[in-house]
Order: sequence, then structure tokens, then C-alpha cells
Amino acid sequence: MEQIELAGPPLVTILIRRTRQARRLSLRVSQLDGRVTMSLPMRTPLREAKVFATEKEGWIRGTLAKRPEIERPMIDGKVLFQGVEVDVVTGPGRVARFVDGQITVPDNPARVMSRVAAFLKITARHRLTEASDRYAAQLGVSYGRLSLRDTRSRWGSCSSEGNLMYSWRLIMAPPEVLDYVAAHEVSHLLEMNHSPQYWRVVGGIYPQYKAPRGWLRQHGQQLHRFRFSD
Repeated sequence: MEQIELAGPPLVTILIRRTRQARRLSLRVSQLDGRVTMSLPMRTPLREAKVFATEKEGWIRGTLAKRPEIERPMIDGKVLFQGVEVDVVTGPGRVARFVDGQITVPDNPARVMSRVAAFLKITARHRLTEASDRYAAQLGVSYGRLSLRDTRSRWGSCSSEGNLMYSWRLIMAPPEVLDYVAAHEVSHLLEMNHSPQYWRVVGGIYPQYKAPRGWLRQHGQQLHRFRFSD
């Protein structure tokens, strides 16, 4: 893949993505990994891309500087759980648990991140299954499989076969946000679009959806600041 660079410090590498759909030059900075990508029409000379990058250098560096710092859960550290930063502390047993407002883990620093991640995923599956079942019952519909992934660009999806997929990181968001996403995806079992009729379906089972939808747009990237591996 082509790339250009902005001299540092720090050095910034910009990946070039040529597409037939592009009608102009555009830049994107990933809030997850800091990757900078420039999309441009197929025949645009690379020198034009370099000029464009130089003109936008201030915006690029400013956007990179605003990215949330990466955090890795550890003993005596914190992690987001249901919208609140909770302490991670040592405790009895072989798995992570939520006890008295804290996540307890066995005293084995090398396995803290994997154990916390496992706890979050198990809890996410339980909560998302419960919410999906509840909203499906309200609509009188049923769904197929329910799967969890660590997705970057979407919080959930509903396939044409009626299968639901969710990001397990939703368990780190406030409970009403997780409920909204479940209502959003279950509503697609009736309306596979985002038409006015679709939003009426969403509003029928989750009338207060606008606030959690706004929360995701404003704060959703914060859920990705936590890493669970080195």
C-alpha cells in the first residue's frame, strides 16, 4: 500500500487508499489505533496527496493528540463496567467476579487482563441475551443465533437470516446504552432499514432511545481505550 509521511516529531505515516468511489481527497484518523488513512480517486497523483496532507497537518496532529490513552486492567487499577470505573482487586477463587462494587481476580498479575475480559464477555452475553429476549417478545418475533465480537465500526447488527451480533464492550457502557442497542437490533427483525417506520418500531419498545444513542456517538470510543492483551 502506498503511504506518505509527515516529518516529526513525531513522525506521522499516512496510508493511501485509492478507490473508484472517491470523488475527492479525504482523511480519517482511527480513534482505536491512531491509523491515519487518506482516500483519493484512482488517478490522483501522489504529489497532490502530499500537498493535501501538508495542508491538513494541524488537523491530523490535533486529532491524534485527542485520542484516549490506552489502558490495560491490572490489580489495583480500574476498568469500565456498566458505565462506571470500578477497581480491580485481588480476591478468592479462580475467576474474576463482581463483588461489592469491585471486580475481584486471583492474585496472578499475568492473567488479570484475560480474566477480566472473560468476566466482561460472560456478563455481556447474559445481559444482551436477556435484553434481546425481552424486546423480541414485545415485538412478537424471534431471532436465530446471538454472537459477541470485538467490533470496531459497529455496536451490533442483525443479519437477513435473523441472527444478532453485538460488541461485548457494550457491558462497559451504561446499562441503558446496552438496552438501546439490543432494542435497535431486534427492531431490524421487523424492518431491515432505518426508515421512519423502523424508528417507530424502536420507539415502541424503547421510547427513550435518543439519549443512549447520543451517548454512543459522543462517548462510544471510550469503550475501546481498554486493552486486554499486551
